Amino acid sequence: MRSSFSDFRKAGHWPTLLAAFLYFDFSFMVWVALGPLILYIGRSLHLSVADRFNVVAIPILAGAVLRIPLGALADHIGAKATGAGAQLVVIAAIAYAWLFGLRGLPDLELLGLALGVAGASFAVALPQAGRWYPPRYQGLVMGIAGAGNMGVVLETLTAPWLAEHFGWQNAFGFLLLALVPTLVFYLVAAKDAPDERQRASWRNYRALLADADSWRFMFFYFITFGGFVGLANALPLYFTLQFHVSGIAAGLIVAVIVLFGSAFRPVGGHIADRLGGIRTLLLLFAVVSAAYLAVAFLPSGPAAASGGWDLADMPGVAWLAMLLFSGGVLALGMGNGAVFQLVPQRFRREIGIMTGLVGCAGGIGGFLLARVLGLSKVYTGGFTGGFVLFSLLALVSLAGLSLVRKRWRASWGAVSGARV
Repeated sequence: MRSSFSDFRKAGHWPTLLAAFLYFDFSFMVWVALGPLILYIGRSLHLSVADRFNVVAIPILAGAVLRIPLGALADHIGAKATGAGAQLVVIAAIAYAWLFGLRGLPDLELLGLALGVAGASFAVALPQAGRWYPPRYQGLVMGIAGAGNMGVVLETLTAPWLAEHFGWQNAFGFLLLALVPTLVFYLVAAKDAPDERQRASWRNYRALLADADSWRFMFFYFITFGGFVGLANALPLYFTLQFHVSGIAAGLIVAVIVLFGSAFRPVGGHIADRLGGIRTLLLLFAVVSAAYLAVAFLPSGPAAASGGWDLADMPGVAWLAMLLFSGGVLALGMGNGAVFQLVPQRFRREIGIMTGLVGCAGGIGGFLLARVLGLSKVYTGGFTGGFVLFSLLALVSLAGLSLVRKRWRASWGAVSGARV
């Protein structure tokens, strides 16, 4: 074990891996900031339920779209320069919200667009770390760098408490305590890998988009990462509306749930390295589909006194929902790691472009999940339709992967140098 760890450290550049992890971690924390804070911002700005779900979906969509240009920019000028510039944009937006506040829905929507830059960090941090390491470590490396999505745990755990005690505007100020030191460390520690980057062009994008495998990976990540980030943003609202828990209790619940997805992303990548990403994903898609379907038909909880149920007083159905979501999000997190064990094997030279495309699809999945859940609540009074839809989409992913697994293993998988 010690020898294996020593070989891993010698194989790449661990300061860059750590810097990429921290950059993605705190960027992800900011990206999902509106999820737990919308309970307080919405109350202050008198937003409707539909507006609240729309607002939490804006950063997800913006982050999805921006992953493509940021990934291309990283290929042109280098990941370090791109990552540093993106962090400065996010810091400026957070500082503005802290110092000047938000006067209405348009201000909140503009902030959501700016927070999308933080979500686009995925297209910079993952290839920046991955380019330093050989194929046999890609699942583990991408899992470690991608585990930065545990930033959502920090945000959902602390944001409601900070909003309760210091106000939601000052909660934005506390984010700067993490963002500024992270930028300084990133500038000092991160380095671009010495291998030649492929300069992205529209021809490169057209070629990849003409490849059916690109769309398959995009759809798989649409399900795994989209499910993770969509639930991270929507579950605080879901638990307060469906089970009438307090804002702080909802934050604690969601923190526990997303911790499973974040912590097990490297595990998913490591298992995929050992057993093969295809086999791993087939099992995980089945678990995800079953979890969504079970949650879809849970009854709502009893009404609570003013302020909502505390964690200790929650109804049993809320605890059951927490258990089901934890298992489902664990599978989603592992699925994220497994997808990115396969992507570098299939698209080694185009990893920067593919990270942007696949990451964009994942963000769009999160946006649609949050929107569909909101629409389901507004038009049907419940969340059943939204969860059933995504359960079926996970089954479609499972079927699609089953159809191509033999061809993949016999073609690019056979010469990849890793187990697929």
